[in-house]
Amino acid sequence: MDPQTLPAPALELYDKIRKRYKRLAFEPLQLGDIRLNLLKITDLEQILDGRNPLEDVSAFPFWVKLWEASIVLAEFLVRQELPENTRVLELGAGLGAPSLAAAASGCRATLTDYEETILDFGRVSAAASRIDNMEFRLLDWLKPPRLDPYDVVLGAEVLFREEFFEPLLQTMDQCLKPDGVVYLAHDVRRQSLKPFLQMAEKEYRIAISRKRLRTLEEDREILLTRLVRR
Repeated sequence: MDPQTLPAPALELYDKIRKRYKRLAFEPLQLGDIRLNLLKITDLEQILDGRNPLEDVSAFPFWVKLWEASIVLAEFLVRQELPENTRVLELGAGLGAPSLAAAASGCRATLTDYEETILDFGRVSAAASRIDNMEFRLLDWLKPPRLDPYDVVLGAEVLFREEFFEPLLQTMDQCLKPDGVVYLAHDVRRQSLKPFLQMAEKEYRIAISRKRLRTLEEDREILLTRLVRR
C-alpha cells in the first residue's frame, strides 16, 4: 500500500512514526472479503538496539510481530458474523489484527495496549484498512481504567509472563459483560496457557478447539480458547 493514499491525519501520524522507525511496511492480511493493511516494522534491530532476545525474552518487543495466533483469531471473528455494533475489546493488541477484523465486520471495537506508540501503529493500520469505527486506548493490566463492559474480550499471545496472569484475569472480569465471552488464541507450544487456564477455571467455563494455520515456513497449530462466566 502507498502511504501517500492515507487520509491526511493518518499520513501525518505515519510520517511521525517513520521518523522514529525508519523501515516500515504495510503487511496485507486477507480475511475472506475483508482486507487489512497492517503497519509494521521491518527491521527489528532498530528496536532491539543490540540486545539478544534469546538471552532475555523480556527484551523482545512482542507487539511488533504479527503472530499466527492473531491471524487465527481474526479469521475466527470474521466467520462468526457477530451482530452489528457488538462491543469488542482487544487486550495486549500489538498490531491488532483481531480487533481490526472485528471493526471491519461491523463491530464497535477497541484496541488497547500499554504504550501510545503501539496505538499509533493501530490508528494508521485502521486508516489504511478504511476502518473508522474503532477506539484506541491505553490499558495497563496492573492499573486498568474504568471501562463500560464489553460483549467480547479478545487476546492473542498475551500469556508471556506469569506475574501478569492474575492482573489479566482481573482486567477480563472488569471489562466483560455478565453474559459476555472471552476468546484467547495461543500457539499450542505456549506452555503458559495451561497454568493460566487452571487459574481461570475457578470463574469461567472453558472450551478449547484446535486450529491449523499454514505458513510458508511450517504449519502452526493454534489453541482457540473460549471462556464464559460460571
